[in-house]
Amino acid sequence: QLQLVESGGGAAQAGGSLTLSCVVSEYIPNKYRMGWFRQAPGKEREGVATIVSDDSARNYADSVKGRFTISRDNAKSTLYLQMNSLLPEDTATYYCAADSKRRFSLSRIPADFTYWGQGTQVTVSS
Repeated sequence: QLQLVESGGGAAQAGGSLTLSCVVSEYIPNKYRMGWFRQAPGKEREGVATIVSDDSARNYADSVKGRFTISRDNAKSTLYLQMNSLLPEDTATYYCAADSKRRFSLSRIPADFTYWGQGTQVTVSS
């Protein structure tokens, strides 16, 4: 069973930056595509950014394009989300997820992902 552990959440001021990390328990080249998702209270979980299994393509939600960057360090089995120019509406619990069935899909649909971390809270104040 693949395990994912997020870290790096916390409090930030609007306009500030945070970097989220997600350590994956197993690294096999090109096996998993991965993504970052978020869920605010009372709202559905939404896909923020995804990266395909060979890192050749990424997909971002319109709300974060130009501000967030998803990346992966395979040597460290770690997925990152660099978040810049934070807005209060970025406040949510952020989750990383992995999928081995659709390795080259850019889908940001949560149901397409099998493995999930426990989440890390991000709070942005104005």
